Amino acid sequence: MRVSTLFGQRLREDPSDAGLPGHRLALRAGLIRQMAQGIYSYLPLGWRVIRNIEQIIREEMDGIDGQEVSMPVVQPAELWQASGRYQAPSPGAALARFEDRAGHPLVLAMTHEEAVTDLARQEIRSYRQMPSLVYQIQVKFRDEPRSRGGLVRTREFLMKDAYSFDRDEEGLATAYHRVFGAYERIFARCGLPVRPVEAASGMMGGKVSHEFMYLSPHGEDELITCAACGYAANVEGARARLAPRMPEDPQPVELVATPGTTTIAALAECLGILPADTLKAVLYQRADSGALVFAVIRGDLEVNPLKLSAQLGGVDLLPASAEALREAGVVAGYASPIGLTSGTVIADESVQPGCHYVAGANRPGYHLRNVRIPRDLVPDRVADISLARMGDGCPRCGAPLEAVRAIEVGHIFQLGSRYAEALQASYLDEAGRSVPLMMGCYGIGIGRLMACLMEEHHDDRGLVWPTAVAPFCVHLVSLAREPAEETAAEQLYRRLTDLGMSVLYDERPERAGVKFNDADLLGVPVRLTVSPRSLAQGAVEIKLRWESEPKMVPIEPVGPLVEGLRDVRWPLRARAGTERV
Repeated sequence: MRVSTLFGQRLREDPSDAGLPGHRLALRAGLIRQMAQGIYSYLPLGWRVIRNIEQIIREEMDGIDGQEVSMPVVQPAELWQASGRYQAPSPGAALARFEDRAGHPLVLAMTHEEAVTDLARQEIRSYRQMPSLVYQIQVKFRDEPRSRGGLVRTREFLMKDAYSFDRDEEGLATAYHRVFGAYERIFARCGLPVRPVEAASGMMGGKVSHEFMYLSPHGEDELITCAACGYAANVEGARARLAPRMPEDPQPVELVATPGTTTIAALAECLGILPADTLKAVLYQRADSGALVFAVIRGDLEVNPLKLSAQLGGVDLLPASAEALREAGVVAGYASPIGLTSGTVIADESVQPGCHYVAGANRPGYHLRNVRIPRDLVPDRVADISLARMGDGCPRCGAPLEAVRAIEVGHIFQLGSRYAEALQASYLDEAGRSVPLMMGCYGIGIGRLMACLMEEHHDDRGLVWPTAVAPFCVHLVSLAREPAEETAAEQLYRRLTDLGMSVLYDERPERAGVKFNDADLLGVPVRLTVSPRSLAQGAVEIKLRWESEPKMVPIEPVGPLVEGLRDVRWPLRARAGTERV
C-alpha cells in the first residue's frame, strides 16, 4: 500500500478530547475516527491491526477444537425474557430494546448466551454430541452511560465470544481449563502482558469466573493482589484474611442511649470503641420478590453486593426502600435484624461467635451493647460478603494485600446450567434421561485489546507495534531524488510484495523528517530507507522501530533480506517511554 493513497490523515497535534496516550496516538495515526459517543470507525491501518488480532484468536480457538459460527446481533426479546435478563436491573438500560414494524420486541445483543443456548437446544440431542465449543467474532452493542478512553470503553464494540457445552461439571471444568490456556497464548502472541485474576460473575451468573487484566494506571477496575504468593482478584470478588478476635466472657445485652449516632464513626466516638466493635446492618430488597435482605458485617468493613447476591443464587439486589423498612419495623440509622421476623439475614465471616458487638436497636437514639452471635442473632447464613481492602491479609498466605488499577480484556465464566434450564436446552444421557446442558462462556474485547496494546507499546514519538499484530511488516521510505533512484525504490517495493511481505510504501515528495516522523508515529516494526547514500553502497538502511540506530544491509540479493525481515522478533519487554503501574 502506498502512503500517498492511504485513506486517513495523520494529525500533527494531539486531539484535545483524547485523554489516554493510546487513544491520542490512534487518532493521530489515523487508525480510528469517532462517529458518535462510544462509536468508532476503523480506518485501513486500524482495521489491519484488528484483522491480525482476529487471526491469532482464530488459530488458538481452532487449536482447541473451536468451531466458528455467526449469530444474529438483533434478537427476539422472548429469549432474554426467558433467561430473566430482559427485566433484570442488570444489564438494565444498557440493553438496547426496540420494536420492529409489527410491534415485536427486539434487542441489540451485548452478548449471546441466550442466542447460543437457543441454537444448542435445536442442535444438541445426545451426550454423544459433546463436548462442543463454538465461537464467533462479531459487533455488539451496549448502551454504556460513560464511554471513555477511545476503544477502552465503547457502546458498539467488536468481541470474540465463545460458548462450550458439556455433559456435566467435570466436562465444563475441562473446557474452561482449555480456553484459559488458549487465552494465555492469545495475549502472549499479541504482545500484551495480562494477569488472570479471580472475578465475580455478575449478571452472567455461574460459580467460577476469571478476568484477564492489563495493569494500567488508566484502568477502571481495581485489583487486589499479593506480592508474596501471587494471589490476585478483582476487588468485586477478592477475599481477605482478617485478624481473629479473642472470645469474651458473656455479658447481658444492654440498651444504651446513643443520640445522633446514625453512622458507625459517630457511634464509635460516642461509646469510645473501635468501628470493628460494632455491627453494621446494610439493607437490600430482592428485585424478584421485594423481600428484605439484611447484610450484617463488622462496622469497619463494607459489604460486597456481588458476593451477597451470589449467596442468594445470583438474584439482583436493590437498596431497601423507606416503605419496606417502615413495614418491617426497621429504623434507618439504628437498624438491626435483631428481633425482626421478616427478611433474610446473611452475616459476614468477620462477625465472630463469642465476641461482643454494638448493634442497632431499631429505636431512634439507641443501640444494643454486648450483642453476641448466635446467642442474640441467628443469621440464616454466614459467608464471605465483605469487600477486600488494601492492607488486609492475603487469604492464602496472610501477607498484606495491595491494590492496582487494570483494564479487563478478557473474561471467562463457568455458567453451569442456568441458561439451559431457563431456555429448556437439554440432552439425553446414556440412560435416556433428559439432562440440562452444562455451559461455559468466554469473551475477548478485540477493540479493547487493540487499545491496550497501544497503551502498552508506545514512546514519545508514536506507536511501537508488536510484529504479530502490526498493520504492515515493513515501512519502506523512499528518499529518492533522481529517476534512477525512484526506480530502485519502486523495484524493491514490488519485489518485497511479490515475495509475500506486507509493505507500506512512502513514495511521497516530502522531506525526510516528515516521512521519518510519520513512520515513528505509525509504529510499523521495520523501516527500510532507500536513499542516494544507501544506493551508492548497494544497500538499504534498516531500522527496527524499538531500536535507536539504523544499519546498512545489502539490497541484493533480495531473498536473504526478505528472510531476515520475516525473522524479525519483537522483544516482549521493549517499552521505551511507556508508563507502567
